This record gives sequence, C-alpha cells and structure tokens, in this order.
Amino acid sequence: MKKISLLGATGSIGTQTLDVIREHPENFQLVAMSAGRNLQLVRTIIAEFKPEYVSVQEKADYETLNIEFPGVIFNYGIKGIEEVAVYNQADIVVNAVLGSVGLSPTLKAIEAKKTIAIANKETLVTAGHLVMEAAKRNEVDILPVDSEHSAIFQALQGERLKNIEQLILTASGGSFRDRKREELSNVTVSEALNHPNWSMGAKITIDSATMMNKGLEVIEAHWLFSIPYEKISVLLHKESIIHSMVEFHDSSVIAQLGTPDMRVPIQYALTYPDRLPLPSAKRLSLAQIGQLHFSEMDYERFRCLKFAFDAGKAGGTLPTVLNAANEAAVAAFLDGRISFLQIEEVIERILNSHENINSPDLETIQHIDKKTRSMVYSLL
Repeated sequence: MKKISLLGATGSIGTQTLDVIREHPENFQLVAMSAGRNLQLVRTIIAEFKPEYVSVQEKADYETLNIEFPGVIFNYGIKGIEEVAVYNQADIVVNAVLGSVGLSPTLKAIEAKKTIAIANKETLVTAGHLVMEAAKRNEVDILPVDSEHSAIFQALQGERLKNIEQLILTASGGSFRDRKREELSNVTVSEALNHPNWSMGAKITIDSATMMNKGLEVIEAHWLFSIPYEKISVLLHKESIIHSMVEFHDSSVIAQLGTPDMRVPIQYALTYPDRLPLPSAKRLSLAQIGQLHFSEMDYERFRCLKFAFDAGKAGGTLPTVLNAANEAAVAAFLDGRISFLQIEEVIERILNSHENINSPDLETIQHIDKKTRSMVYSLL
C-alpha cells in the first residue's frame, strides 16, 4: 500500500490520479490533498477517499469545510500546500498543481525525503538546478508524470545516459497545428481550447496551441535526464501515439507508444519500478490506426518553442521570466484582454528586457517571478 499526498486534486492531472487510486484501492491510499476553489468537488473527493489532511486555497472555504468534516485536518493557502507536501503519513507526493506555486512544496517534500511524482512543469523550469540538487542531496527520486517525460523515462530503463545521442520529444501541434500564422490573428478562446487529442486544463491547452507547453517540457527534460539542450529535439506528431523517443549513439531508437491517456504515465510513476493493470485504458491497435505522421518542427511558426530553447540554454533567471510571463499572458488571453498572437509578443518583450542573473537562489527566483508578472500586468 502506497500512501499518497496529492497537490492539485481537483485539476486535470489530479482527478486522473484519483481515477488510478480508485482502480487500485488495495495498492494506493489518498492520505492528504490540496485543492483550489472547486469546493463541491473537494467535498466529493473527501467523502469518497477520506483523506486525513486537506488544504484549500481560501480561508473561507477552510472554515466551511472544517465545520462539515470534523474528522479531517484542514488548512489553507501556501502554508497548507506545503503541509500536504510533507505530510508524515505519505510515501509519495504527486505534484499536479498548475504554475510556479508548486515549487516551494516540492522543495519541502524533497527535504522531507518524499518520493516526488512531478506533473508541475514550472517547478523544474523555474528552479531545476535547486530541485535536482536537493533531490540528489536527499537521495529522493523525481519521477516524471508528463506523458513525454514518462516515455523517455521508460525508454531509458536498463540504459546508460552516456549512450544517448538525443531525446526526441513529440508534439501534437495543438489546436491550430494546421493553420498558418496569418490565420491566427482572430482566433477565439474556445477555438484555442479545442485540443484534437488530449483533455487538459485551460492553461495547458493554450500552452499546447502556442507550443510553449513543449518548450517547458524541453527545459524539464534537460533537468530530469541531465541532457544538454543540443541533444534535445522536438518532432511534430499529430496522432500522439508515440509519446517520445530516445536515440542512442549506435543508431537504435526506442519509443514508448500508447493511446492518449494521462492515467498511464500517472500510474507508472505511482507503481515504479513495477506495473499494474489499467483495465479502463483503451488498448493501442496500430492496425486500426494504419498510419502515423511526422514532420519537422517550424520554429518560426511556433515561436514560443524557440523562446524556451533560448531561455533554457541561457539559464539563470531567464527560464523563470519565460514561465512567469507566459502564465500572465495566457491568463490575459483567457480573460479576453489580448489576442492569441499577442501571447508570444508579450513574452518576447519581457524576455528582451530582462537582465539575467546566474545561479539564482530560491528567494531571487521568487522575486523575479513576482516582478515579471507585475511587468506583464503593466504592459497590459
């Protein structure tokens, strides 16, 4: 029985993690969780899974739930998330929160020597050097939950990092993959949220459409697998059947395949190094699919991907700026305050104005993150 602390229980990855726990009640137990403002879903989760410790975003919700569920320990805010991350009964922490708020709880969980299953890209993008150094120092495993990084992780089992020629991340292309840049000036929020393959939260779906999601994954892959950016490439693959590949220097290529279903990499992170059946998952039939399609990535068409490669290579505080500017710009687009193409215009302008700081500590990263968001709001 593995006892799980789940950060971001009401989000897309969080609810699919609960699906996995629900399918294997004899193997997994939810002992602690954090959530945002979806109070009704929080109530439902508490009633079904009976966690011992729950944190919510707002103090008012904390006070309401405290009355409704007297047998549960409640907290709220960033302090509450951190307490969930270090909850002493948990064996593994699933970080499924959205945004840079996931950084501090991850670092505290590592110091508490919890195994980390990470779906929060921003943690490694903004502070990969701090996270991986802490994990090494505390001998803590960082297990990838993103389908692309899980695919690479699976392909590398039994292999040696020194034999890697390149990591190949596949990208669906998002909602507008078949449109030219000139066709994107007037696209709507609802169009951008219509992903052809995956069911994800709003922010990640927009990131997929701009290709920033893949850019963040490139930076994440650099830190997870200690691979230089020159050995990481991105390939457009519309079907999302091959989730990523590893090419070795003897010319062998190992790929991980499967139907688009985030529960598979989530479950693998929870069961590693073992596997469990997932009866509800759709089996892959290559004969039924018939064909798979691939094409080279166009970095002028998807400029956010180029921003990410450049920021990753530069290092320092530039990836923090990239992430914070993107989060603020995407939020503005979802609110109808800027157009789709203005997302990348805002990000580029903020990146160009930043004076990079090498080897930043946590306090510097948090300061730059906050400052960057303020700059974006001022621009808007």
